[in-house]
Amino acid sequence: MSKKPVTKKAEAEKAVKDIRRATRKVHSAEEKIRIVLAGLRGEDSIAELCRRRGIAQSLY
Repeated sequence: MSKKPVTKKAEAEKAVKDIRRATRKVHSAEEKIRIVLAGLRGEDSIAELCRRRGIAQSLY
């Protein structure tokens, strides 16, 4: 059984995946709770809150 040769495209895709994985923001459970509570207080809009925290509104 022979292995498929690794192409440059496959290497590039792997490199991009590794970079994205390494640069993702990791929020602790406490930080997630703070973000949600800030949204529930309603002092700022959800859009503004997400913008400040650097998260997508769909993740909120």
